Amino acid sequence: MNEILVAPATGKLVVLEEVPDPVFSQKMMGDGLAFNPIEGEIVAPVDAKVIQVFPTKHAIGLKTENNIEILIHIGLETVSMKGEGFEVFVKEGDRVKKGQKLVTFDLDLIREKAKSTITPIVITNFGDVVEKLEKTTAEALIKGETSFMTVVPKN
Repeated sequence: MNEILVAPATGKLVVLEEVPDPVFSQKMMGDGLAFNPIEGEIVAPVDAKVIQVFPTKHAIGLKTENNIEILIHIGLETVSMKGEGFEVFVKEGDRVKKGQKLVTFDLDLIREKAKSTITPIVITNFGDVVEKLEKTTAEALIKGETSFMTVVPKN
């Protein structure tokens, strides 16, 4: 069954190849999309289990029923902020519903202390589980509403 991910934040779409970090733009972590948020809140893009909450609170890993592993990485080079300006509302092992609040963050602080607010979302086990990935071309994203990516899993 296809997994339809909704936009995890309100903001402007950024294609992965244009993310100013080669780890993401060259798809070393996996394939996906990115966005530039206009507000400091991330919601679950899909029903999933939380499999990782980074101690620095800048990234969360999710896993769907179809074993699709999704990494949401808030901003670029935000690990150096050591959690400052981030608040996480879930923990490892939690089951989350599409649209559920995961993390809030201080956009102004990220602009001040990190490289960028651009937030990549990648499927980290892409080659193992994904047959096809359909990405939105909508420029403006609405958190919890805009269809962001459709993942066609391998059988």
